[in-house]
Amino acid sequence: MLKNDLVLRAAKGLDVERTPVWLMRQAGRVLPEYRATRAKAKNFIDFVKNPELACEVTIQPVDILGVDAAIIFSDILVIPEAMGLPYQMIEAKGPWFEHTVKNKADIDKLKIAEAGDLDYAMKALSLTKKHLDNRVPLIGFAGAPWTLFAYMIEGSGSKTFSKAKQFLYTQPELAHQLLEKITQSNINYLKGQVAAGADMLQLFDSWACVLSESMYYEFSLQYISKICDALSPLVPITVFAKDAHYAIPKIAETSCNSIGLDWTIDPATARQQAGNKTLQGNADPCLLYADAEKIISEAEKMLRAFGKQRYICNLGHGLYPDLDKQKVKLFVDVVKEYKW
Repeated sequence: MLKNDLVLRAAKGLDVERTPVWLMRQAGRVLPEYRATRAKAKNFIDFVKNPELACEVTIQPVDILGVDAAIIFSDILVIPEAMGLPYQMIEAKGPWFEHTVKNKADIDKLKIAEAGDLDYAMKALSLTKKHLDNRVPLIGFAGAPWTLFAYMIEGSGSKTFSKAKQFLYTQPELAHQLLEKITQSNINYLKGQVAAGADMLQLFDSWACVLSESMYYEFSLQYISKICDALSPLVPITVFAKDAHYAIPKIAETSCNSIGLDWTIDPATARQQAGNKTLQGNADPCLLYADAEKIISEAEKMLRAFGKQRYICNLGHGLYPDLDKQKVKLFVDVVKEYKW
């Protein structure tokens, strides 16, 4: 039995005595403790594949920041790698794929990943679940199919993902074949995460922002919906589609439990569009550069705007590495101490 199940209750639409809070990228470079643990691995990918180190940095924010949930430390690109497309993480540049998907032969070579292909992630989850000792829920995650597709075609990050979008326009049938393979891989992976101890899941569609509305529904949301249908009977699942404001009513029609919001949408508008879904978000991470008075006033304003029920407080995107740890903790404390 979890000692603190606020996040799960909020995701399910059950009453909560206070607003739960956790932060995207809470296990990261904003914590000096994370940087010390990171130094024990020779590179980022080795870090991700070390269950003991992943466990350590997953739990750090619970101990140091007092958040109401832990999210397993990993990377969304472990799925392309498990499918047969390895990547590197280049310091100060981001992910890079030596080989990319260009045609049908490349897609045919890729396998549908099984949970066992990501054994290190399952071990990290099991170990973390044990060491958390039921203090807070453990969140698992994966990249949404379109976001993973974008990296697999483009080969790296991009402002436009024009190569990936070109593939959608010029080879739509092949695009759907690859998206289906990624979707089935994600389902297998996320079911494995639940079996290993994940109490909740989140899908990150980080590059939703580069697609038009019609393209998003065709090449992203239908696959997200399949994943939600497969996983929502097991644990609550959140869909975070960055900058896809237009899609909130359609996301609400999926079987997800909660909808993650970036900082560019008004809480009242999102609440009106989301029906009975729980909302998660949506403070601008840059707010945490401000002074204490501003952080407190803006956090409290956001809490009032969303309301107490069907709400999980979070940022509208991940923490930035150069933020002050004490200001991050202040934000968490303000949420936890808010009197309704």
